[in-house]
Amino acid sequence: MLNSIPSFTRLVSELAKFPGIGNKTATRLAFFLLRQPEAETEALASALLDLKRRTRFCSVCFHITEEDPCQICTDKGRDDTLICVVEDPQALLAIERSRSFKGRYHVLHGALSPLDGIGPADLKVAPLIRRLEQGTIQEMLIATNFTVEGDATALYLAKLTQHLGIKLTRLAYGIPMGSELEYVDEATVNRAVEGRREL
Repeated sequence: MLNSIPSFTRLVSELAKFPGIGNKTATRLAFFLLRQPEAETEALASALLDLKRRTRFCSVCFHITEEDPCQICTDKGRDDTLICVVEDPQALLAIERSRSFKGRYHVLHGALSPLDGIGPADLKVAPLIRRLEQGTIQEMLIATNFTVEGDATALYLAKLTQHLGIKLTRLAYGIPMGSELEYVDEATVNRAVEGRREL
């Protein structure tokens, strides 16, 4: 029945492309949007276009930003000798919310996953190595997720950088295995950062 309404069907199809959104949820969201005043729908469309047009990745740390370099990279109050490596911007935000880390960041944009065809060349590993080779960094906190892929990425980075003489640490295992940092509460992330250990 709804297939005879092309605009509605198209919206459901587009919404269903979001992670964790199936056809039923997409249909429910489409009905919600249909009931909204036109001004609300236009505001949503404008926000989406604004995001795509103005937001990019920082050329230094690869976090999302509207200014390049980003605010974290230009913050003179941060510790230049300490860098935290995360899988994605969501993990960076989780650590920032904990207020327990005052160094620099590097976002890999993924984790090693040979089964999915994701190797080092698919991640922001080369720019990380270039940053480390500048000689300013004394400690690298590897804050990849506690998953098989996250652990494999941490071990790979540890082996790749061991010749640089940088202290390597990993988040403490106060975070449950299989967890993704963006869903862990601030206090747990704080304890994990403070209790980090050397690899």
